[in-house]
Amino acid sequence: MAGQDQASFKAQGKREIEQAMEQELKKLIATASPAQVQDIKKDFDGFQRLFHRFLQEKGPSLDWDCLQRPPAESVIPYDNVRERPLPPDVSDLLNQLVVVKLNGGLGTSMGCKGPKSLISVRSDNTFLDLTLQQIEHLNITYNSDVPLVLMNSFNTDEDTQKILQKYGHCKVKIYTFNQSRFPRINKETLLPIATSVADDGSEAWYPPGHGDLYESLLSSGLMSKLLAQGKELMFVSNIDNLGATVDLKILHHLLAPPSGERCEFVMEVTNKTRADVKGGTLIQYDGKLRLLEIAQVPKQHVDDFKSVSKFKIFNTNNLWVSLSAVKRLLESGSVEMEIIVNNKTLEGGLNVIQMETAVGAAMKSFDNALGINVPRSRFLPVKTSSDLLLVMSNLYSMRAGSLTMSERREFLTVPLIKLGSSFTKAQDFLRRFASIPDLLELDHLTVSGDVTFGKDVTLKGTVIIIANHGERIDIPMGAVLENKIVSGNLRILDH
Repeated sequence: MAGQDQASFKAQGKREIEQAMEQELKKLIATASPAQVQDIKKDFDGFQRLFHRFLQEKGPSLDWDCLQRPPAESVIPYDNVRERPLPPDVSDLLNQLVVVKLNGGLGTSMGCKGPKSLISVRSDNTFLDLTLQQIEHLNITYNSDVPLVLMNSFNTDEDTQKILQKYGHCKVKIYTFNQSRFPRINKETLLPIATSVADDGSEAWYPPGHGDLYESLLSSGLMSKLLAQGKELMFVSNIDNLGATVDLKILHHLLAPPSGERCEFVMEVTNKTRADVKGGTLIQYDGKLRLLEIAQVPKQHVDDFKSVSKFKIFNTNNLWVSLSAVKRLLESGSVEMEIIVNNKTLEGGLNVIQMETAVGAAMKSFDNALGINVPRSRFLPVKTSSDLLLVMSNLYSMRAGSLTMSERREFLTVPLIKLGSSFTKAQDFLRRFASIPDLLELDHLTVSGDVTFGKDVTLKGTVIIIANHGERIDIPMGAVLENKIVSGNLRILDH
């Protein structure tokens, strides 16, 4: 009896919290202009659904003992796809495709203001430049009509719209839509910290993760427009993943499958290394293929999850998804994604909660989902200045916006690079290199402290450069460092 009373008390408490939230959201709507009200209500509807689930769902979303390795036929090797010859008319395949880039992030982690997609990463080309060059090359080569769709956030939309004006000559149709804007909530009171819809966007509001793609694409009206144009499939990826190019072999496999049965959702995975131990992986659960993220793993099993031998693959976030399937599932309320609770502390010390979802987590909602184990070359994200050094170097050559590993590199793996805090901001990073070093024979590079590189430096094997506090190391022009440790007193040692 006491247990029933306690459960009833908790349920009543949750109802009261939801009612208080509803009243606060109504107050916020009352501060909106007539032109804003419809969009605000749409966003708040999605927020309230997520908030309701947040209150109801406690504990891990799965039973660890019930998860299984995916069957072999559920995660196929890329070679199975690559070996099939393409049809004579590739344009017929491409005309059913739309490329979607997730463009909601800012470049703050690299010390840049504005959208990350506008950071120069190779030969003065931004992520957006390279993406458009890739798609334009496809359209010209195959006389096709592949459009680019950008999912912006309220943080990136204005700057992105301005820069898009320079692409008027480009042979690519460009569409944009905005993902939702959700209110951050006080961790103690579980109420919004915003007092009006005009509150500073960087503090009071947040974009709720890329899982918002499906609902926002539909509600924007763009999904219906694309379906009316005969688009069947969307290729979704992060705009900062320079390896996420349109793969004609995968496209052919999905639109003309050997079995005759189309997959509604395909996730590209690749082999895990020790640098990827936190990346989501694929499992079989309740008879469905689904994404397992580290946030869903019970604490006592985190080491198992990180094991490269137990979980050999991870999600690249390159996804191929049926547009008509998304529409069907949304209209029936059948798209399910786990809630990611992101705890943040704002500048004033206030602890807030952001409820987010991940685009790949919807996989379990689709019929006949599939994983394809692709080469590592399809996962080339630029998250840090260490990644930037890789893609700017002679390890890669660029053609039509696509980067490919140099044939002169003996190993297919990329070097492990760890640049210290002096290199974090892109501006500081560029200032410390007179020219990007030759990395063709590099295995590992660690740089710490106040270090600069002269022109035409070559790094080979394992190189460690550490400038102690208050000291500076200038690697001279033309230096060749092979298996060297350069210490704070400028001694160069073999190791």
